[in-house]
Amino acid sequence: MACKCIIVDDEPPAIKVLKKYIGNVPQLEITASCKNAFEALDLLSQEKVDLIFLDIDMPRLNGTQFIRTLFLPPKVIFTTAHKDFAIEAFELDAVDYLLKPISFERFLKAVNKVLHTNYSLAEKPTSTSSFVYFRADRKMIKVFLNEILYIESFRDYVVIHMEKARELRVKLTLNHVEKLLPFNQFLRIHRSFLVSIDKITAFTKTDVEIGRTELPIGKSFTCHFQRIMPNNPQLPGGVAER
Repeated sequence: MACKCIIVDDEPPAIKVLKKYIGNVPQLEITASCKNAFEALDLLSQEKVDLIFLDIDMPRLNGTQFIRTLFLPPKVIFTTAHKDFAIEAFELDAVDYLLKPISFERFLKAVNKVLHTNYSLAEKPTSTSSFVYFRADRKMIKVFLNEILYIESFRDYVVIHMEKARELRVKLTLNHVEKLLPFNQFLRIHRSFLVSIDKITAFTKTDVEIGRTELPIGKSFTCHFQRIMPNNPQLPGGVAER
């Protein structure tokens, strides 16, 4: 399956170069090019996109500001003439940061990080999958989805908490792990926590319980949590608060 991508850039020459490069990579499929972040927002509301080639210095809303507005952004490769935003870009989990003018060799190196990622298995598990592999301790370790309780983030790695007090430490960001797991089985409740919906034993408007473990619900995730979880204490007819 091709990796669907878009270009977001206000410079026609830059768009022309990227289109040419993308056309030389069979695994990439360009969906559209957008001249600003607002065109891209409209497009993302209508179509599924796997990868964005994103300029930073754009009018009204720059590239990093644009990414911060997205709840679950696609993978991003920044394409810019400015070095100053590199740290901020990688804090946003960018795949790469390409400085213009961009050579095809440098472009291909960035794209290969997406197409041949070493984060885990190349394919995201389907809704019928019962396990996923993670790379840890120099090997691929099978983790059964129904054994995961929750996943906790610590900067550039995560700890997967499983049944029978087992843990697996993986060098990944929580954003990457979230994209690997079935969205209908796992729920992001906090910038540092991703939980198995089936393992939630109790919750209020501010926290979630998984067995004896209590995890906070982040303010920016509250609305999404309310939409997903039934019998929410804040909704009419919900269970009583503690």
